Amino acid sequence: MTPLDPVAVRKIADLAKLTIPEDKLSHLTHDLENILTLVSQMDRVDTEKIAALAHPVDIIQPLRADEVTETNQRDCFQKNAPAVEAGLYIVPKFIETE
Repeated sequence: MTPLDPVAVRKIADLAKLTIPEDKLSHLTHDLENILTLVSQMDRVDTEKIAALAHPVDIIQPLRADEVTETNQRDCFQKNAPAVEAGLYIVPKFIETE
């Protein structure tokens, strides 16, 4: 893994639209380097024979029946809408330009 330098951190920050104060750049570079080193170490761990876990404790979540419990009130709600067509809300076209 190639080490990070302040120039690379600045470029990453610019791509992410972040502003990094000059006095924090070296500290942030050091922290990011430590994080990448840790990820690299974790990447080398052999996990081939380890089963994936959805939860660390082997429990079963009781589930309720998938039943409709409320009545459809779409028509009631759409009475308040300024524009409706075929059961859909009609909204004005909006295109943002820079």
